[in-house]
Amino acid sequence: MIELLILFELSRKVLTMYGVSKEIRASFSVLTTPSYGTIKPALNRLEKGGFVKTQKTMSSGGRPSTYYSITKAGMDELMRLIAEPPLDNPIQFLTMARVKLACADVLDNDKRCRLFKQLKTKAESILIDTQNIISSKELSFYPRMVFDNLICEYKNFIILIEGFEHAGSHK
Repeated sequence: MIELLILFELSRKVLTMYGVSKEIRASFSVLTTPSYGTIKPALNRLEKGGFVKTQKTMSSGGRPSTYYSITKAGMDELMRLIAEPPLDNPIQFLTMARVKLACADVLDNDKRCRLFKQLKTKAESILIDTQNIISSKELSFYPRMVFDNLICEYKNFIILIEGFEHAGSHK
């Protein structure tokens, strides 16, 4: 996910590592807050892969600064990361799916529609699995409340995607 976040922010403007961190926190802090220890190696991987390029300059204070920008291959990689199939792990699915939806404006309409369908299908599957657990087991109060809440989260997520689908069909 960190590579997707970095590439998304770099698709919007050229940034230093500090700038990347600051922009990710500003845009996605309610979903994730990666540390510098996560961002720096990810930037190095992205540079080695040809997805970002660097430019070293001297700041007005005489300190060296490294600026990162996205390459054409990086834009392709960003779109691939957004469009790749959703994670099977239900714990990670909602966070990653929300990040992908927040980045979906870089996709063309066809890719966006495929993303919506893919995420909606997976969310519906997890919703059905959760409903099956509740109906097939005698659950005590706390697990039942947790699963009921999860059902609400997935229903709301599906409604969000349907809203995006509806908005996209009127453009």
